[in-house]
Amino acid sequence: MGARKHLIAKAAGNHWVRRIAPRRADARDARRARRACDEVLTARFYGYAYDLDSNRYIYTEVHEQRLDGDRWLGGGIRYHAPDGTLLGTKTLDFAADPFVPVYRLELRARGGYAEGVSAVGADTVEMFRQDYGARRAATARRGKRAFDTADTGFHSLLRSQFDALMAGRTARFRFLVAGNLDAFKFRVWRVGDATFEGRPAVHFRAEPDTLLRLLADTLEVVYDPAQRRLLEYRGITDIHDPATGKPYNARIAYYTTLPADAPRPLPPLNR
Repeated sequence: MGARKHLIAKAAGNHWVRRIAPRRADARDARRARRACDEVLTARFYGYAYDLDSNRYIYTEVHEQRLDGDRWLGGGIRYHAPDGTLLGTKTLDFAADPFVPVYRLELRARGGYAEGVSAVGADTVEMFRQDYGARRAATARRGKRAFDTADTGFHSLLRSQFDALMAGRTARFRFLVAGNLDAFKFRVWRVGDATFEGRPAVHFRAEPDTLLRLLADTLEVVYDPAQRRLLEYRGITDIHDPATGKPYNARIAYYTTLPADAPRPLPPLNR
């Protein structure tokens, strides 16, 4: 059997890995295997998180995404403190729905915390949350609607509405929030143009589409308008402050070059 070959390219700050099937005795099997896996790419990249108020560097995200063209299949995220300590992990699987992943977030501090979506059906979504010190998880089931999203599925939903948003229209959706075991109406619209690393970008804002917006902070995201790639996020995050157990509000930037204030060495891209 021939050796497995890897074609590795670096594009837009991400590390892309294309896996090509090994040679087999049966040429037809080899062709089928190549067709099956040739479209699946693995992207690995960093996110750099800063406290939204103080701009203090608070953690590093290490992303791994499996992609089939524009479809995000799944992957995971590791979260590391500036000293390299692993703060938590997240696994993601978009097999059931492109906007609502089955996912599990686990944090290590204060005895441990977990939340996520445990199942996505045709008509229902099951969520869970296990608080610090809790022996078992609380659960909730919500009816599933069109334009529901959860967690990082918001990125895929926004991309699906990109042309309408760029044309000035407002997109409305429902955010399933496992941390609250509930669902909330949201809206997102284009705020205006921006720049990121000296290049043109576009700024979108999302907020509750109810009076809850008077109490809740907005989510601000900046995208590359050509590639529809997320460049920066501002808002509530997955990671909790170990001192308080409350989620950080942060600015997370996906720079193409290592920022001067990022920790060195960074956690490895490959586990």
